[in-house]
Amino acid sequence: MSALQSNLRVIWALGGRAVKQTFRRPQLFAPIIVFPSLLLAIQTGGAGRAVDLPGFPQVNGFLDFMLAGAMIQSTLLAANSGGIALAVDIEMGFTDRLLAAPISRFAMVLGRLAGTAVLGAISAIWFIAVGLIFGARIEEGLPGALMMILFVSLSAVAFGGIGAAVALRTGRASVVQGLFPIVFVILFLSSAFFPDSLMVEPAASIAQWNPLSFIVAGIRVPVISVVTASAVAKACAALALVAAISMVLSARALRHRLATGG
Repeated sequence: MSALQSNLRVIWALGGRAVKQTFRRPQLFAPIIVFPSLLLAIQTGGAGRAVDLPGFPQVNGFLDFMLAGAMIQSTLLAANSGGIALAVDIEMGFTDRLLAAPISRFAMVLGRLAGTAVLGAISAIWFIAVGLIFGARIEEGLPGALMMILFVSLSAVAFGGIGAAVALRTGRASVVQGLFPIVFVILFLSSAFFPDSLMVEPAASIAQWNPLSFIVAGIRVPVISVVTASAVAKACAALALVAAISMVLSARALRHRLATGG
């Protein structure tokens, strides 16, 4: 039990450091809040008539549909920023000092992911507040809002593991930063910003099977309709798949760094 408590203290301390580090560095904070907020404003203002298209889901407004997309975009960028910050720690030698300390090696990765989860929750609360201010309506009320925050936080952990894996494997912030364009490709090849039923091929088929689409649907359903067990189950399954992949990649990258020393 003492070992568990010690690891939890390490995770708590490193998670808090990760959050503070993000708020102190505009280059890490801006992609999480500023960019998705600007894109949300542009898309809502410029494509609001999309709700009139035949086959578009029944929503009170385009903002209702777009909120989940903005949240998941913020989450992906938070995961990328977390990977960049971890790579910077490696370059500065901070990670080497952690490896020399008598703590669980994977605890330092979990600490970073805990910080990313907190940032995900903050971004979810931000976009819920923005949405409500500008006229969005959450059909499921407070329970629905809490469900959205939970899914966004879990998404941050799942995708944050991939950023951490790249950082541990390469040890270079520039390489992790290079994932930025890939994030947008994955994002736009999902139903985050547009229903997959209205996309053309091959984007429609890719979006239908993109795990991100199921996660976005789980975040969106409390806003636009009644939560169903099917939507929740699919979102949880997609999250579990991404989390399993990211944890395996992170564990292998950490073992590689420990074996090679860099």
